Amino acid sequence: MKKHIITIAGRPGSGKSTASKNTASQLGYQHFSSGDFFRGMGKERGMDLYEITLAAEDEEQLDKIVDKKLQEIAKTQDKMVIDSRMAWHWMPFSFKVFLELDLMTAAKRIIQNMDPNRLQHERIPTEPKEYVELLQRRLDSETLRYKHLYNANPFDKSNYDLVIDTTKTSPEGVVDQIVKAYKEWLSA
Repeated sequence: MKKHIITIAGRPGSGKSTASKNTASQLGYQHFSSGDFFRGMGKERGMDLYEITLAAEDEEQLDKIVDKKLQEIAKTQDKMVIDSRMAWHWMPFSFKVFLELDLMTAAKRIIQNMDPNRLQHERIPTEPKEYVELLQRRLDSETLRYKHLYNANPFDKSNYDLVIDTTKTSPEGVVDQIVKAYKEWLSA
């Protein structure tokens, strides 16, 4: 059974936040970001994103709080676009999108477009190579945690209905591809 929910996953810097917000806006849907939710948990503990990610390796409860929120949304909401690496797992009835981007390009994009709000919750080095190392450590941590907790890999593209390489696709082009494929998926 399909629901009017789009889940968007991908690596940092791939455009998940922009794509999910703009797709929600174009469709008149609500938006939720599990990354923002996780950053908020870190802020409550006085931790940046990297620190809370490392803390989650020892405290399974941190991931489970986010997952419980996603499960609640799955049961109670419709007409949503969700930016989350694990929402596809909790919402198999959703239209599942993965945004692909190599980490060096991602690091350069993030550094170039540093958001003051993001800087409050995330350590972002100014050198792309140094930032790639932090991003890779974060992704490795998430991969291990999700494998341990759920035997799931959010970076396995076979989990998704649509995969978009955002290296040379504009944010508008990404949203257009998502909306078009989503409407086709709904009518199939």
